[in-house]
Amino acid sequence: MTLICLVAIAMTSLLFSPTSVSAHFFPSIASTPSGLNDITGPWDSFRNLSGFHAGDKSDGLPKLKHYLQHFGYLSNSKSNHTEDFDDSLKAAIETYQKNFNLNVSGELDPQTVHQIMRSRCGVPDIINGSTTMNAGKATPSYNGTNFHSVSHYSFVSGMPRWPNNKWDLTYAFRPENQLSNDVKSVFSLAFDRWSSVTVITFSQTESFYDSDIQTGFFVGDHGDDSPFDGLQGRLAHANPPTSGKLHVDDDEHWVVSGDVTAASSAFAVDLESVAVHEIGHLLGLGHSSEIDAIMYPSHPVRTRKVELTKDDISGIQELYGANPTYNGSSSTTPPAQNVGETSSSSAQKSGSPWSLKFNFGLGLLLLRMLL
Repeated sequence: MTLICLVAIAMTSLLFSPTSVSAHFFPSIASTPSGLNDITGPWDSFRNLSGFHAGDKSDGLPKLKHYLQHFGYLSNSKSNHTEDFDDSLKAAIETYQKNFNLNVSGELDPQTVHQIMRSRCGVPDIINGSTTMNAGKATPSYNGTNFHSVSHYSFVSGMPRWPNNKWDLTYAFRPENQLSNDVKSVFSLAFDRWSSVTVITFSQTESFYDSDIQTGFFVGDHGDDSPFDGLQGRLAHANPPTSGKLHVDDDEHWVVSGDVTAASSAFAVDLESVAVHEIGHLLGLGHSSEIDAIMYPSHPVRTRKVELTKDDISGIQELYGANPTYNGSSSTTPPAQNVGETSSSSAQKSGSPWSLKFNFGLGLLLLRMLL
């Protein structure tokens, strides 16, 4: 009798034990937490700087200067991270305002502060002194360094690209993350959006360290000099060709399927939207000043943007050419896949339905053998 009870306990453990996946993946909007709306993001304190201008002084300005330094608007020297609203900060804000199509005043007006506070891609807007935004104006960047640009899209400095003999790219996921198939399918959809308009193709492999593109979820400082910062702030970042590194912040509330705009969490982020953007960087695109473009740097919470615009398509096709089957449409919706179906919730938290059926059947078989 004791042995039978032990088997019954084992069956229950097999049936209901959760899969080891990130606690911050939410398979649907209904599963996002609703009690965290009073938590502040890493850049919320910038709201206190609204209205500041040259000549002012504040203990909040060093943090803003660090922000602008990370995204390329200030030099890497820490000596200028003072509490003074100096000329270098004014010039940096003017460049930022130009890149984001704001009124160029050099002052921290409410519109500029609101833009700075938005969650965004962690890749800098200015690399090696050259701005990769506000393309199409054929003008030098703020420091006189020329940059290559056409229309609003732009390329990473030096125009790195995957070589002609490396257009069939493989991608894999960091084994430690133990991602579910539903999460992996989101990335598959994102890769398909780019391959539908250009000659680059993507295929998943299980060999993480041998793959061309290595995708992983991390928290905080993860060894690449671009640490994540908890909820909101920097959502993800990716390296240009041919590095192939795509890092995603595991602390975010990632929504795998459903209407993210209706999510109960004030911090819900659409996973596919961010994945499509970062893949653009993996292929060699820089940030765009076109607000509707996938390659626009900011991604506010509870928004979904996955369709490549004409700006994105023109940029990627200039790098690699067009997919022979591309019909010129701006729509990049890939073929339908079984992502985020009703069963995804249980698959995310407790394993797939098939694995549950197998475990239950195995338990019954063991029980019959013992009776």
